[in-house]
Amino acid sequence: MFAAVALVLPVILMLAGCATRPPASDPEAVAEFDANNDPYEPFNRSMFAVHQAIDTAVLRPINVAYRVLPLPIRNSVSSVLSNLRTPVVLLNDMLQGQPRRAGDTLGRFVVNTTVGLGGIFDVANSYFGVPAHYEDFGQTLATFGVGEGPFLFIPVLGPSNPRDLFGMGVDLAAQPLTWVGQGLVVDILSGVRGGAIALDNRDYFFEVIDDLNRTSLDPYAALRSARRQARAAAIANRDATGRIRPN
Repeated sequence: MFAAVALVLPVILMLAGCATRPPASDPEAVAEFDANNDPYEPFNRSMFAVHQAIDTAVLRPINVAYRVLPLPIRNSVSSVLSNLRTPVVLLNDMLQGQPRRAGDTLGRFVVNTTVGLGGIFDVANSYFGVPAHYEDFGQTLATFGVGEGPFLFIPVLGPSNPRDLFGMGVDLAAQPLTWVGQGLVVDILSGVRGGAIALDNRDYFFEVIDDLNRTSLDPYAALRSARRQARAAAIANRDATGRIRPN
């Protein structure tokens, strides 16, 4: 999927065209244009409209049905998915030269996989005071000095940029399920996990998305700004969890 995105996206963007840069005679408009980092805004807004239609027709109704489950059950689903992702977080902790965080990640994995029954219970946090944190290869590339590139919006995947799309592909390749080979069982497990992640992510931001759509005069611009600020905080480890995408 990510190889296809990498190959097709540049062509689509060239066909879609770029946003018109304000004239140099209007420095405030130029500064805002540069700060938004959204040269493909017409394309991104059209993709946002596609995403909103999918969300209204499919994703939100499924999420509403999912929220019938008690919160402890939904929290356990999120905890299991987080535990499954721990090897990727550990890899990125080490690549970023963060031995303390890597030790916390490894300790959480051992405790939650054993005592926590595969992550159903977050024993590491509840009893040992070691909360989860999130790292991905996009964040790792940022610590190496790789720029984010232009803002992009991909339906279902949401707001992103070339660096984070590439990083997401690397994280998927690093998942243990990727290493165990191919076959029907592996394909089913991967599909179930992917669907669960999408549902858990949507549930995590349920109220935020509803509030944004209800109160914002320009939901696209508000989401773009919020996502870039949250991502910068996660890269700098100012956010204790770093959770832009929960799992």
